[in-house]
Amino acid sequence: MSFNITSCIVLYNNDINMLKEAIKSFLNTQLEVHLFLVDNSPTDALKILKDDDRITYIHNPSNPGFGASHNVAIKKAFELNSDYHLVLNPDIYFDKGIIEKLVSFAENNKNVGHIMPRVEYPNGDLQYLCKTNPTFFDLFARGFMPNFLKKVFSNRMDKYEYKNHDYNDIMYNIPYLSGCFMFLRTSTLKEVGYFDDKIFMYLEDADLTRRFLEVSETAYFPEAKVFHHFGKLTHKKIKFKWITVQSAFIYFNKWGWLKSIY
Repeated sequence: MSFNITSCIVLYNNDINMLKEAIKSFLNTQLEVHLFLVDNSPTDALKILKDDDRITYIHNPSNPGFGASHNVAIKKAFELNSDYHLVLNPDIYFDKGIIEKLVSFAENNKNVGHIMPRVEYPNGDLQYLCKTNPTFFDLFARGFMPNFLKKVFSNRMDKYEYKNHDYNDIMYNIPYLSGCFMFLRTSTLKEVGYFDDKIFMYLEDADLTRRFLEVSETAYFPEAKVFHHFGKLTHKKIKFKWITVQSAFIYFNKWGWLKSIY
């Protein structure tokens, strides 16, 4: 198997040991790969991570946001004419052979442009990262509603997170796949275009998934498994809740405010 795979990790004052795990996971392959580290940190202290010829480090202290920063690397992936491009979070790690599994699945499913693997916490618990298209209510309930009220809407939340589906099965045409690990066919990505750089952070993955579905299929492929530390910042800090609200306004102004998951 001979394929050219590019990837990007966007950095911002991250835990260096987690970053080393993520970098090692991607580079641990015989495939031809190249990794872009786009560092939005105020200083270039993380430049020390460029310890392999397959890594390009880009210091980007203006910090234009998650999607806009990934767009820097996507442009370079287009220039390199890669076969596949991986949008990778800095808190992800996985075993040797996972990239090969994803490539094999993609090669056998040419109609699929966007693939997400099974994602687990480090302790092995499943993360429910396949979702229906979000509504403003769903986002409000997850981010702001007290737990006792969330129980009232538990059936709705379960449908939103695809908990009424079997995460052991391959699933196609998922409306919303998490941005923590987006394995993208580069030719389809060229057709779809870049992340919406008006969205600073959060929901840029929902927007991109919808655009992929306009021209291709999406897939959840559980035979490939990765691990995600997953900080859940939106549930911890008001700053990130406000960023989510801002992103939601941009997203729903584009796709409509009255969509329902039912």
